[in-house]
Amino acid sequence: MTVHDDSDEAFAESALIQAVENQLQADDPAAVQATLNKLTLVGYDREESLRLMALVLAQEIRAMLREDRAFDRAWYEQALRALPDLPEDDGEA
Repeated sequence: MTVHDDSDEAFAESALIQAVENQLQADDPAAVQATLNKLTLVGYDREESLRLMALVLAQEIRAMLREDRAFDRAWYEQALRALPDLPEDDGEA
């Protein structure tokens, strides 16, 4: 992995975390706040919780692009509620 790849990855992670923060601020979907509450209750700090939630969002975005479909809110909320267990990624990276 090159320095450029690392900076791209850091940028993507930052953008995804910001998207989760925006969802928290909007309280939409409500599962985002519920998931953050659950993760912090079981011992994850806020930063790690947001990182896990961003991974779920990233997986859904990859699936949207790969399958050329709309955002699957039901899947996203279900995957958030399953954290800290991450969903399996059935697709290609």
